Amino acid sequence: MVITPGSHLLDLPDHGVKTKHGEQGAQVFDPVRKRWVALTPEEWVRQHVLNYLIIDLGCPVGLVGVEAPLTLNGMSKRADIVVFGEGGSPMALVECKAPKVSIGQRTFEQAARYNSVFRVRYLMVTNGSKHYCCSVDHQRNVVEFLPRLPNYSEMKAGSRTYL
Repeated sequence: MVITPGSHLLDLPDHGVKTKHGEQGAQVFDPVRKRWVALTPEEWVRQHVLNYLIIDLGCPVGLVGVEAPLTLNGMSKRADIVVFGEGGSPMALVECKAPKVSIGQRTFEQAARYNSVFRVRYLMVTNGSKHYCCSVDHQRNVVEFLPRLPNYSEMKAGSRTYL
């Protein structure tokens, strides 16, 4: 299903995501991949999250990966969004779902599987209206839910002072 902008109410800032209708149908401009992509419900959420990360949380666009490849149990997969540190190590992973998809156990398990590869400190799952953020301590094997994803400076510092 293809959606048009504004079809779904998202709990994310509106930073003027660019859309167009062309020969291939509805499309949205991805500022990270620097190209037009098909406007699906999940992509609508992903683009709003990207803008939130870049504009509101200060993540440098050059350090954000979209559909970042990973190999899991010998199979090729793609993580929706990965935020990298200046040294290239992953710091945050975001799994996006379409607005009509409920965030449940399967979504958390998918994010946890992807994080077994990336081993990020910060994890977020969202459908655009419901967001769940957590801090993952891989040393102690502890997950703590957070009120929001930290900004880029806080991610770099591994800080939890924003709570």
